[in-house]
This record gives sequence, C-alpha cells and structure tokens, in this order.
Amino acid sequence: MPYLGASRRLIVFDIAGFGLTPALPAGTPPTSANLAAALERSVRAMGVEGPVDIAGNSLGGLIALEAAKRGLARSVVAISPPGLWRDHGAAHVKCLFWTLRFLATRVPAALKATVRTSFLRELAFAVPISVGSRRMPASDAATAVNDLAAATGFEDTFACTAPPFSGRDIAVPLTVAFGEHDWVLLKGSQRRENLPAHTKWIKMRRWGHVPMWVDPAGVSRLILDGAQ
Repeated sequence: MPYLGASRRLIVFDIAGFGLTPALPAGTPPTSANLAAALERSVRAMGVEGPVDIAGNSLGGLIALEAAKRGLARSVVAISPPGLWRDHGAAHVKCLFWTLRFLATRVPAALKATVRTSFLRELAFAVPISVGSRRMPASDAATAVNDLAAATGFEDTFACTAPPFSGRDIAVPLTVAFGEHDWVLLKGSQRRENLPAHTKWIKMRRWGHVPMWVDPAGVSRLILDGAQ
C-alpha cells in the first residue's frame, strides 16, 4: 500500500467470509462470480462509478478476473489466480490449506510460536506463501494465523471456487503473473486456454504464491504497469 498509495487511490477489501467482511447471505454460495458481485455492490455503495483497475492475489486474482467479466474492471492484474486448470486443482492444494486451517483452529498457539522465529517461519510458509517468508514481520505472520482461524467462509469458499474459470470474452487489459517458485499452483494450474489472446503472461523470479512480503516494490510495479 505505501508504494501504490503515492500515485493511486486505493480501495482495499476483505473477501466475504474473511477478515472483517461477513460471509455472503445464507443461501448464496461463495462462488467466484457471487464474490465478485458482492465486491461490485460494495464499490457502488461507496459512490464509485464506472470501471476501476483491480489487482488481486490468489483468490483475489480470481475475483478480479470475474470482475472483468461483469464489466467492473477497467484493467486487471491477477497474481497467482486459481481456476486456470482444466477440470480441478492439484490434489496437494486441498491437503496443504486444510492442514493449515486445522493447525490455525486447533493449535493456534503452537503455530504462532512456530512462525515467530524467522527460520521456522521460512519453513512453515515457503510453500503456501513464498520462499523468503522469513522477511515477513513476525506480527504479520501471527495475524495471518489469526485470520485463517477466524475465516468463517473458508470451507464453503474453498469448495465453491474449485470449478475452472472461463474468461475468453474478457475485453479489458489483463496481466496474469505467476512466481517461478509458486508451489501451490503448479504448471497444470497455469493454463492459458481460458483467457483471451491479449492477456499478458508474466513469470516472476524469486516469487512464490504470495509475493508481497518478498518483493513489495516489484509487486507494486507490476500492478502499476498493468493498470490503465
């Protein structure tokens, strides 16, 4: 945010069912399309008219792509977006995140004690977040554990965002970036067929699945270059 806020107005949000945002209303499944619709309602309620530049990481990247389908986005930068697989994601992804969810909800003190030390934080977060996670402040790591434990929408959202994404008709500028050390979304989850031909694909050195702590300046440059 410090890098981007110097030149752009920022609207930073929690996805429905995560952080401080309540889950979607009962009976509304948290599909990526419904989450993007909720985002659009929130943006419009703020008085923001017209399309906006949207950047997102992981599930946020998928929602950004859905927002482009809805006409909410003027441009999209999607970092490590899921959904770009043929039928379903790799089996190890569910095992990885459900294990983290179990640890965060059942033994949070032990997990937070682990990530408090830079060496152990690197070991614990190298796959789900990124190699180089030792650079993440210990307070941010503890917050990540708390947020994962408190995410009321975790299970339903994980299940409802599993189907492959289709966005060949998106007309706005798209930038899709994956880290060369993204061990969550492997090559089979980075297929290009379901996005338009004008999509700009970028492979980033040293990045894992969540690169903000590893290379905040580089993430910011990517977003600003991809925005209108």
